[in-house]
Amino acid sequence: MFKSTLTAAITTMAILPTASFAEDYNLTVVTGHPSVFRWVRMIDEAFIPVATEALEAQGHSVAFQTQYGGAIAGVGEELETVESGLAEIGVCLSVFDPAKLAEPNVTYYTPFVSTDSRVIANVMADLHENEPAMTAGYTENGVTYIGAPVILDDYFIMSNFPINTPQDLDGRRISGAGPNLNWLAGTGAVGVAGNLTTFYNEIQNGVYEGAFLFASAAIPSRLYEVAPHVTRARFGAQFAGGLCVNSDWIEDQPAEVVEALSAGADAAGAWYLDDLEAAVEAAYAQFDELGVTVVEISPADNQAWADGMDDAAQTWAAELDERGRSGTAVLNAYMDAMRAAGAEPLRTWDAQ
Repeated sequence: MFKSTLTAAITTMAILPTASFAEDYNLTVVTGHPSVFRWVRMIDEAFIPVATEALEAQGHSVAFQTQYGGAIAGVGEELETVESGLAEIGVCLSVFDPAKLAEPNVTYYTPFVSTDSRVIANVMADLHENEPAMTAGYTENGVTYIGAPVILDDYFIMSNFPINTPQDLDGRRISGAGPNLNWLAGTGAVGVAGNLTTFYNEIQNGVYEGAFLFASAAIPSRLYEVAPHVTRARFGAQFAGGLCVNSDWIEDQPAEVVEALSAGADAAGAWYLDDLEAAVEAAYAQFDELGVTVVEISPADNQAWADGMDDAAQTWAAELDERGRSGTAVLNAYMDAMRAAGAEPLRTWDAQ
């Protein structure tokens, strides 16, 4: 989904009187997470096969070198690795790089908006294509967003103690990726930064007692072994990142290479959502046999939770505005798009 970023470049290349020559490409793809995770598997299952087929159809040959699980970049270091040229392509996770990729984290500052992963994916894909402020962080840091939005299904809390109401969190230590720790505001819980590669060991070792997670990762991470309580509060599905390429490199490539990688990214995004939805259904079906207790927070408690939170969205937007970014514009565009898509937010985060 290069459309908004590279359409002009493709058009220019198409009208220049230059010949297209067959090239041999040796491309490195990097992620900090291991291949068990869906946003890594989509590379092997869809992105590489489709991009390879498209490039070979144009007479090019290509070999992809996959560097996963922190081989050359840890979680949250992918953008810098791609920017530096150590890899041409990576899964740039905005949720773990909030300073540089601030605007795409808008979903994490607006919980309780929608649990529909596909709606979030479509809205965020459209905003990346049509809202320049959404992609400013990528551009400023030498990478270009190409699509395959990484959507995390409806978040819940997985813990080693039961949670029946928000009050049960008082004094407890709960981990999250960073931006979602603001969801604990008003509960009395203490937020601790962590990620999927640390949750299991740190809950097991008592560093914290629970973590924000989502059904599609609960089974492969085996977190249920140390945190067998799932509390569904309908925090919502979230945008966490997507595929990016080194800007200097891609700008030097002929149009068919750009189009091949774009086709690969589109295929990866479609594969990802289909696999995600199947995994969510399977996870909930397995929870009972795995000894996981699932509790639904009542609608009244859900609304009270949303109403009692700090206005993190407005604070986030204002801070970005003060830095010369477009926080308010992105917040308004996202909330308008979600309502237009049929979402019924529990809180009007864009209201001043």
